[in-house]
Amino acid sequence: MTYILGIETSCDETAASIVKDGTVIVSNVVASQIESHKRFGGVVPEVASRHHVEQITLVIEEALTQAAIEPKELDAVAVTEGPGLVGALLIGIQAAKAFAFAHQLPLIGVHHIAGHIYANALENPMEFPMLALVISGGHTELIVMQEDGHFEKIGETRDDAAGEAYDKVARVLSLPYPGGPHIDRLASESDGAVDFPRVWLEEGSYDFSFSGLKSAVINYQHNLQQKGQEINPSHVAAGFQQSVVDVVVEKTRRAAKKYGVKQVIAAGGVAANKGLRTALETTFAEADVPFYVPSLPLCTDNAAMIAAAGYSKFIAGARSDYAMNGRPGMPLSSWNGL
Repeated sequence: MTYILGIETSCDETAASIVKDGTVIVSNVVASQIESHKRFGGVVPEVASRHHVEQITLVIEEALTQAAIEPKELDAVAVTEGPGLVGALLIGIQAAKAFAFAHQLPLIGVHHIAGHIYANALENPMEFPMLALVISGGHTELIVMQEDGHFEKIGETRDDAAGEAYDKVARVLSLPYPGGPHIDRLASESDGAVDFPRVWLEEGSYDFSFSGLKSAVINYQHNLQQKGQEINPSHVAAGFQQSVVDVVVEKTRRAAKKYGVKQVIAAGGVAANKGLRTALETTFAEADVPFYVPSLPLCTDNAAMIAAAGYSKFIAGARSDYAMNGRPGMPLSSWNGL
């Protein structure tokens, strides 16, 4: 048995987890900062870093306590190296270095997006070749994995990621932060939908663009205000979500067909969106392609996913040294084959 301690501090969650053999969660502790950032309408990096400093030791101790495991029973420490907020990343990295040094454990730097992908391994076996739809606050990407630990990005957002667009539209509708769950709820309750554009880009492209859709929502609101008419938030939410879902699902379907994958997975915070999950499940059931998406707690940032991805690198022989630094713009390609 291999026990990995995972540590995650890339944004506004301070998390630690113990995972056995890359697939079994023994403990998973997350200290969320949402309440602290709500009044700002988004994550404030300095505030996030200060909270990480306050919480990091506590969550690591709690993860060990819940798992009933002593440090000497661990095999390695995995920590998010990037991408993320540099100040936040450094808190987790320094904590991981100190813990690994004190207990003479191997250290493994993990790519945050790889972590989201490997969250699926905690609930379902991963089969290759596989297509991963990574959809979160800062990322909207389609990634083909021909084998374990190898990533080929075939599509990405050219401007706003889907999660960013959700938050910006939520602000237009005067909804609380984070906006995604509120828009999802309004859309599911709506009895109508505004017809917003779908942005497909060039023929055959797997890239995404949501900035124009966000602008279309803002223009729609302004036009109604100039006419003295009231906006129907649920209709706007439904129309916005339908536009996002239609484009994301169709591009994912096309990519799965072109690359002949055995499995399609979704990963990231926006993968918790019920409208998107339902559309993806329906589409791939009709295409007879296995589709998996993590349970809601594993869609958002957590340390179990970091431990799972770290296990993949651990058994492949990858190790990091104490020169590891936070890499806010860390490319996923840099993690291939490591």
